[in-house]
Amino acid sequence: MKEDIGVSSQKWRVDYDYIKTMGMKIVEGRNFSTDMASDSSVTIINKTMAEKLGLKDPLGQRIVNGWETWTVVGMIDDFNFESMKQDVGALCLVLGNNTSTIVAVKIKTTNTKSVLSYISTVWKDFAPDQPIRYTFLDESFANMYADVQHTGTIFTSFAALAIIIACLGLFALSAFMAEQRNKEIGIRKVLGASVSGITTMLSKDFVKLVIISIVLASPIAYWAMTKWLQDFAYRIPISWWMIAVAGLTAIVIALITISFQSIKAAVANPVKSLRTE
Repeated sequence: MKEDIGVSSQKWRVDYDYIKTMGMKIVEGRNFSTDMASDSSVTIINKTMAEKLGLKDPLGQRIVNGWETWTVVGMIDDFNFESMKQDVGALCLVLGNNTSTIVAVKIKTTNTKSVLSYISTVWKDFAPDQPIRYTFLDESFANMYADVQHTGTIFTSFAALAIIIACLGLFALSAFMAEQRNKEIGIRKVLGASVSGITTMLSKDFVKLVIISIVLASPIAYWAMTKWLQDFAYRIPISWWMIAVAGLTAIVIALITISFQSIKAAVANPVKSLRTE
């Protein structure tokens, strides 16, 4: 039984071959037909629209949008027609005339210049008084996510700068600590301490500080990443191992930074460090 349903959705006016040309999959009903004059008042909706309307059997239902009414004759599978930041929205397709001429051409990128020249020649034969304006689809998609890429570049640059500054600080601090404990290291070596033991002794205090910083920073990082990902409809889950890998990487970087001074102090001649002036 047909019923009137009021709904607000995105509406596209298309031609008869649009669904076939764009490779859309009709899951129920039929496509628009040139043999049926009544198709000027019918519509094809997507799955999301049927779900939002609560239609288990959408075929034959009538959709009302203000003063216009369409009868559903088909349903297509969902596809992303906007940015991936957003969920697939409700969509209905209706027949209509487009005042502008839009042509989509799939080309091989081996000789783009000659292909564009040929397309321009063909265009002039059909529309000699209208200049051709073209854009590349991959560039259009890239522009949709340009802000995300810029944000990623900025965060990466600041993260690299922060790591470099932290490594310089650790390097200077490890050199200072090794110099302060120079005589202690000499005495330990005389008493039989190994190079690995002295290196571990000098490194463990720094590792403790890094671990404390990881414990303090992890909840803040998790909250910030979760907050940022909420702006995207399609996002990856934040797992514990991501935080663990980041923490382990920080420890490894810290060890590499301070190991030079620690090993240098451990292999030094104890006679020089114990010599009195």
